[in-house]
Amino acid sequence: MTLSAPRWVPEALRATYDIELGPRPLGVLVLALVSFFGCIVLGRLLVRGVCRRLSKVAERTDTSFDDAVVDALEATRGWFYAALGLRFAAEILVLPRQLQSAVLGLTLFAVLVQFGLWVNAVLRAGVHAWVEAEEDERPRRRTAAGAIVLTVRIATWTVLLLVLLQNLGVEITGLLTGLGIGGVAAALAVQNVLGDLFASLSIYFDRPFDVGDFVIVGDFMGEVDRIGWRSSRLRSLGGELLVLANADLARSRVRNFRRMSRRRVVTRVGVVYDTPYEALQTAPGLLREAVQAVEGLTFDRAHFQGFGAYSLDLELVWYVENRDYNRYMDLQQEVLFGIHRRFEAAGLSFAFPTQTLDFAAPVPFAHEAPRGPSRSSG
Repeated sequence: MTLSAPRWVPEALRATYDIELGPRPLGVLVLALVSFFGCIVLGRLLVRGVCRRLSKVAERTDTSFDDAVVDALEATRGWFYAALGLRFAAEILVLPRQLQSAVLGLTLFAVLVQFGLWVNAVLRAGVHAWVEAEEDERPRRRTAAGAIVLTVRIATWTVLLLVLLQNLGVEITGLLTGLGIGGVAAALAVQNVLGDLFASLSIYFDRPFDVGDFVIVGDFMGEVDRIGWRSSRLRSLGGELLVLANADLARSRVRNFRRMSRRRVVTRVGVVYDTPYEALQTAPGLLREAVQAVEGLTFDRAHFQGFGAYSLDLELVWYVENRDYNRYMDLQQEVLFGIHRRFEAAGLSFAFPTQTLDFAAPVPFAHEAPRGPSRSSG
């Protein structure tokens, strides 16, 4: 059996290769096995050494790029080294063309899959570093991170699959055309599901709310527990889990209380109509004092608003410089206590629904003549 040197052997060593190994196929087999296992061992040792050195460098730097490179190298699988070793061994053995093509296709498949794993590792590390960079922006960035990772993964694996098919001799032009026609038909069949998917992308990138926000959607309210690709979940105040379709959320009016910087509060107070004019004039000032006496509030205005059905109406407007609902209720309680204490000290009485009935003597009918004293005829 005549064996020729593989293409990667230098020109100066081709003659030595043909003389020493050509007549002895057993030596060629041994060299192929050594190349196969040597590629696996050397590949592992090389990657581990590089990872160890880069990890030490990454500990002394503030950038996340070197951490992403380390994560990518650590994602290298053992079958990748085996595929490369098989490729070298096949070159040494000078296999038949069909078998050589099969080994080449297997090696290409392993390289493309490993490349996809490297991209995913770098992407995952980069997105994690971006999310954790600013503590205040973590909920919002965590929401967008899911869309970014999934979109890049789908694009990466799609491109790698097309590259693999093209290198294997598959005509991808007709395949892409068929996929396009089939995609239109499938889109018509599952348009409701696709509507939810596109709505989820709108939620991810437009970010009307993030995980952890307290929102009101129509008649439902709760804290956003999860944002999925088809539906989102709210944890209501009662504890139950509300599942809402993303398409419905995209069409609804969403009130997000997490995004507010301050809370505007309007308080209306009514006093009785018997309140003297001088006492009523002091009421707006008492309302102002009740708000300004509480720390963390901003007074806006206090006015005698108008004459109600059963009360003289006063309106007080103030701001809570905090978006926490429990904190808002605590501060509002202090304000109401202060209003009650000041009104009681000033002699102002709070009004409540009352109705006054006046009773008058009955009015005689017009056709009835008044009765007088009777006279006797004599």
